Amino acid sequence: MRARVSVIVPTLNAETSLAACFGALMEGLDAGLIRELIVSDGGSNDATGPVAQAWGAEVLEGPASRGGQLRRGVAAAQGDWFLIVHADTVLAPGWSDTVRAHLELPMQAGWFRLMFDERGVAAAFVAAWANWRSRAGLPYGDQGLLVHRSLYDRAGGYPDQPLMEDVALARALRGRLRELDGVAVTSAAKYRTQGWLLRGGRNLWTLMRYFGGAKPEVLARVYRR
Repeated sequence: MRARVSVIVPTLNAETSLAACFGALMEGLDAGLIRELIVSDGGSNDATGPVAQAWGAEVLEGPASRGGQLRRGVAAAQGDWFLIVHADTVLAPGWSDTVRAHLELPMQAGWFRLMFDERGVAAAFVAAWANWRSRAGLPYGDQGLLVHRSLYDRAGGYPDQPLMEDVALARALRGRLRELDGVAVTSAAKYRTQGWLLRGGRNLWTLMRYFGGAKPEVLARVYRR
């Protein structure tokens, strides 16, 4: 039987992150879970494409919009299940056993508990908040998403938007999301650069504005300044 899981990774100038991300995914390849690795790139000007190809990934090129990139990646996938992982996220050892068990349950989407690649009170607090938010039905993309093709299609898939594409899909999947017994370790680089309080506050304010009806394109311009 063919492996059931297609892994999709959106990228933009991510060459320095790919070795850790892909190295962790090899556990799933060895376990016979991963059918293919698809990198959906948004126009990188570094070596993201060649590095991804060296790891055996299929690389798709297109405009830089994470929602659009993910839509393209999913459209090219052949597996029954999609595992979406950000390039700066590393799945902790043992994740493949968790995924294998999830595939046998009644159909739900799954997300991993978040941790940062940094210790300390601030990192622990932000991770705890993220996991609480996820249990309330709003996991973000850096926690990974495991979703069956039919469930993804019924939810309408990722919208082609540059920001909050993960929130939009999570809202469409509400009631069909469960916490997986595994950990996604994501980079704290942006928090270290901008400050934990400032970065966390900006993330929360952006989410509130999105819920208030602000357009993702407007939010993305402000968010990236």
